[in-house]
Amino acid sequence: MSNFLDRNVKWLFPLPAILFILVMMVFPILYTVWNSMTPWSISAGRPPTFFGLENYQKLPDDSRFVASIGRTFYFTILAVSLEVILGVAIALLLNREFRFKRIINSIMLLPMMATPVAIAMVWLLMYVPTTGIINFVLRAFGLPEGLWVYNAQSVIPALALVDVWEWTPMIILICLAGLTALPHDPFEAAVVDGASTWQTIRYITLPMLMPTISVATLLRLIDAIKTFDIIYTMTQGGPGFTSETINIYAFVQSFQYFNFGYASSVLVVFFAVVLSVSLLVTYSRRSLEI
Repeated sequence: MSNFLDRNVKWLFPLPAILFILVMMVFPILYTVWNSMTPWSISAGRPPTFFGLENYQKLPDDSRFVASIGRTFYFTILAVSLEVILGVAIALLLNREFRFKRIINSIMLLPMMATPVAIAMVWLLMYVPTTGIINFVLRAFGLPEGLWVYNAQSVIPALALVDVWEWTPMIILICLAGLTALPHDPFEAAVVDGASTWQTIRYITLPMLMPTISVATLLRLIDAIKTFDIIYTMTQGGPGFTSETINIYAFVQSFQYFNFGYASSVLVVFFAVVLSVSLLVTYSRRSLEI
């Protein structure tokens, strides 16, 4: 027995991790793919029998599904763009020694520590047109008020603002870590050459920080494109279907219409979208490093 263990130790040590991945990741994906090729529906009493790619053939003609893809990318690009711009800018401002720096860094962690559902409920109260604090402040300064999540035109930007508030600190912390790891020699040479602060940031800091920014962007893209809790808690895809992302649409198909087969096909396409975005950003990051 001992000889067997010695000969196969390189396979036995990673075996628990491999089994965990197979059970917790590979099996659910394969099971979802199988369900996507069945007409399984509790409401219609259809058993999960194999019938090919019929669900996938229906997706291009499903206007709600097509629109949900556009809303998903609209929300993701708007939220992540603002988070990266604000995160990098604030990180550059905080990248120096000043009083209460540690306290400010600790305060920035608070939005990420809060439960997303609790954050959504608080922001929902703030967005109430009649009694919400946001419109109250706007009225006090004589500025036009908004309907926020209660209006089809403003619901996605209003939801993106909540995501920006919650996750911009993550970008700040990642960029601060990247800034502290940058070598000092290029900055000392820039001072000797008489470069201004803006020139130093533009031609030295940002190019050297770009790999860190790309990692932070990749992490936020993968997470933002899957956002469910904030959107469902605040709007449940409304008003109408104007904030219904792919995640919300798959949930509605599964647990409101009970079309598990069709919902599985939506989730498979969603998985392919997330994977494609991840690979694209990873490839772009590698090209930046080259």
